[in-house]
Amino acid sequence: MSVNLLLMGLPGAGKGTQAANIVDKYDIPHISTGDIFRAAISNKTPMGIEAKKYIDNGDLVPDDVTCGIVEDRLNQADTKNGYLLDGFPRNINQANSLEVITNKLDKNLDAVIEINVDPKVLVERLSGRFICKNCGATYHKLYKKPKVDGTCDVCGGHEFYQRSDDEPETVKNRLDVNIELNAPLIDFYKERNLLFTVNGDQDIAAVTKDIDKILSNLDS
Repeated sequence: MSVNLLLMGLPGAGKGTQAANIVDKYDIPHISTGDIFRAAISNKTPMGIEAKKYIDNGDLVPDDVTCGIVEDRLNQADTKNGYLLDGFPRNINQANSLEVITNKLDKNLDAVIEINVDPKVLVERLSGRFICKNCGATYHKLYKKPKVDGTCDVCGGHEFYQRSDDEPETVKNRLDVNIELNAPLIDFYKERNLLFTVNGDQDIAAVTKDIDKILSNLDS
């Protein structure tokens, strides 16, 4: 089965886990913008050289360069049986460009899967990490508590701290920015009848099962 997919979801929604499952099951490449930017720059492709100029200056890479790098990647042989896009498009301009690119390459999207999680749950997930001040061992207040409350499993230390980007207010601000960015894209793909929303508040196995059901129905 050939399947062309876009995976969407807020930070902490579990995209990485589900992307790994999809890629493994359908034997398609996972195309994340971070990875393809690094590859294009390292391989010194024309678009990679162009992107590097902006990155070296601390500027945002313009949409046309980003879209050019994505087009180069989608044109590679390993996407002939499908692909999984992650982290692109980030705005409506990029979504329109992607539509043109996939039309041209005859690799149109079959589905956009959005893993939807209550932002309050995501704040809990993302701001739960804390670190031992003495040895740097990492814990999580929901998923990986010390065996003895207030005592590091590794060194026995009792002092812990939280990184500034893990603090609840910082996490909430990051989520708000992403919600604002994603909202127009969700509407864009809903209008094209491509959007499938999965409840990401469930456990991992249930989310995987729901995604499998969507993908199986695409083929029927």
